[in-house]
Amino acid sequence: MVETGWTRSELMSSLIQLAKEGNTLTRDTFSLLYATDFADRLENQIIPALRSGFIVLSDRYVYTAFARHIVRGGSAEWIRGVFGFAMVPDIVLYLNTDVNSLVQRVIGSKGMDYWESGMDMHLGNDLYDSFTVYQARLLEAYEAMAEEFKFEMLETAGRSVEAIHEELRERIEPVVRRPRKVDVSLLDPKALDLKAKG
Repeated sequence: MVETGWTRSELMSSLIQLAKEGNTLTRDTFSLLYATDFADRLENQIIPALRSGFIVLSDRYVYTAFARHIVRGGSAEWIRGVFGFAMVPDIVLYLNTDVNSLVQRVIGSKGMDYWESGMDMHLGNDLYDSFTVYQARLLEAYEAMAEEFKFEMLETAGRSVEAIHEELRERIEPVVRRPRKVDVSLLDPKALDLKAKG
């Protein structure tokens, strides 16, 4: 099994961190940096692993980029076109939660940061206020995509890490065990019609 996720590209991870430190990225530059990160991981990690018979687990996928771009007022058609080279995953597990649970989890771990709080959008007077508004908008964007992309929803609010982990295993195991052939179908950017919310 191979794991991958945002900003794990050897080409882009340090560049993205450096670019984010200045807190001056535009919406489109932000999205293009993550698209480049994804393209590098797709070419050098994901496709080679699949061709070798491995299962690939991705922590967040292109849907995160879609949601972030749309919430920042960008065009759904544009961002989906940018990621039009992405493969269709076998399964998308969406860990559904609420903003209050997110706040507790983030405060209990790494804390809130500028970008994950949407501070570039001036949504509140401080990091906390901006975080709650931004994350609520992201949750709305994910819910709008859930049916279209057939997300499998897992409720996480109020549940233990162990219970969530067990349900993830139950959902993933049938996919891992079924006979596979590598399908390099692309996401269809023309079938996409999400409007920016808020």
